[in-house]
Amino acid sequence: MNYDSKYSKLGNNLSSSLIRELLKYASVEGAISFGGGVPDPETFPRHALSKIASEVIENEYKYVLQYSTTEGDPELAKQMIRLLNRVYEINDLDESDIMFTTGSQQALELAGKVFLDEESIAIVENPFYLGAASAFRMRFSKFVSVPLEDDGMNVEVLEKRLKELDEKGEIKKVKFMYVIPNFHNPAGATLSLEKRKRIIELAEKYDLLIIEDDPYGLLRFEGEHLPPLFKLAGKERVILLNTFSKILAPGLRIGAVIGDEKLVRKFVLAKQGTDLCSPALTQRIAARYLEKYDLIEQITPTIKLYKSKKDTMMQAFENTFSDIKGIKWIYPDGGLFTWVTLPEGFDTLEMFEIAKKKLVFYIPGQAFTPDDSVSSSMRLSFCLPPHEKIIEGVNRLKEVIVEYGKSKGLI
Repeated sequence: MNYDSKYSKLGNNLSSSLIRELLKYASVEGAISFGGGVPDPETFPRHALSKIASEVIENEYKYVLQYSTTEGDPELAKQMIRLLNRVYEINDLDESDIMFTTGSQQALELAGKVFLDEESIAIVENPFYLGAASAFRMRFSKFVSVPLEDDGMNVEVLEKRLKELDEKGEIKKVKFMYVIPNFHNPAGATLSLEKRKRIIELAEKYDLLIIEDDPYGLLRFEGEHLPPLFKLAGKERVILLNTFSKILAPGLRIGAVIGDEKLVRKFVLAKQGTDLCSPALTQRIAARYLEKYDLIEQITPTIKLYKSKKDTMMQAFENTFSDIKGIKWIYPDGGLFTWVTLPEGFDTLEMFEIAKKKLVFYIPGQAFTPDDSVSSSMRLSFCLPPHEKIIEGVNRLKEVIVEYGKSKGLI
C-alpha cells in the first residue's frame, strides 16, 4: 500500500527530531555527552515521592485512580498559586486561571492549536527552542525571528520587525510573541529587566499576546529573581507556561498554563480533544509534596550542584578555548545550558562528524534555527556529566574544533 497517499499534510510533514538522532551516539561506551537537557536523576526526591505516592494511592484512591477534570487537580492549583506568590509576588490568581498539562510540551502543542493556522505569524527568538518549534510547525504558521543577545531578545530588531509587519498590513496575523526569559534553552541567556519592559510596551502598542515559557526560572545560581513578564504586564497580556520537570521530576509529566480565565478555558477545550485529562495521580503526588516540603529549600542542593558544574565548565572553557580567536560563550546565571559560538565559517552540524569520532557530543545550533540555516553555534548542557567528565569533554571538544578548523582553513 502507498501509505504516503493516506497521510494528512501534517503526517507527510512529520520528521524525526535532529536532537534525538544525534544523541543516539551518546550511549556509546566512553562517550561524554553535553547534549541532553535532562536533570540529574540524583536530584529527584525519590524517597519522599515514594512515600507520598503510597499514601496517596491508599488514602485518596477514589480521586487519583479515576479520570480527572481537564483543568487538573485543584489541590495542585492551590500550591501553584502559593508558589508563584511566594517567589514572584504574583497575587491575583485563582484556580480558574490555571490548567495542568501532560508536561510543558503539551502546553506548547495546545498553544499552537488555540492560536495558529496557516495564515498566522508567531514572533520567535533565534535561536528557537526546538520543542516550541516542533509544536508550532504542526500548524504550518510562519515565523518572524528576532536574534538573541547576551541579555535576551534584541528589542531594536523586534521593534523593526513589528513596524514592518504593521506597514505591510500583516500585524493582525501576529498571534503572539514567544519568549523564554530565564536561562534560555538553548542559549542560556537571561532577558534583562529593561528588555522585559520594552517587550511589554511593544506588545501593548501592537496589541499582541506574549507566551512566556519559564521552565528554568527557579534554577537561579546567581543574582536576584527578575519579575516575570506575567507579573509586569498582567494575565490579560501574558500567558505563563511552567513545569515541575526541572524542579521536582520530569517523569511526573506536569506542566501548567497560567493566564486569563477566558484564555485558559480555550486551552481546556483544546486539551479535551487531545487526552481528556492529565493523570490525577501524579498531580496529587506533587500537590502533597508541596504541602509537606518547602520546595525552595528542597531544591537548594540541586542549585548548588548545577552551579558547581556550570563553574567547572566555564573554567574549562577559559583554560582550553582562550587561544581560539573569535570564540565566545554565554555565562548563564541559572538553568542547564550554555551557548558556544565559533568563528564565522564553522558549521557545527558538519563538525559533529568529527565529534562522533572523538566521543564528545553537543547539539549543533542548526537544530534551533527557525529556518534550518547553517550555524556556527552549539548548545552544551552541564547538568549531567560529573566534574571530571566536563573537563575531559571540553578538552575533546577543543580537539574537534581544531581538527575541523584546520580542515576548512579557518584556523
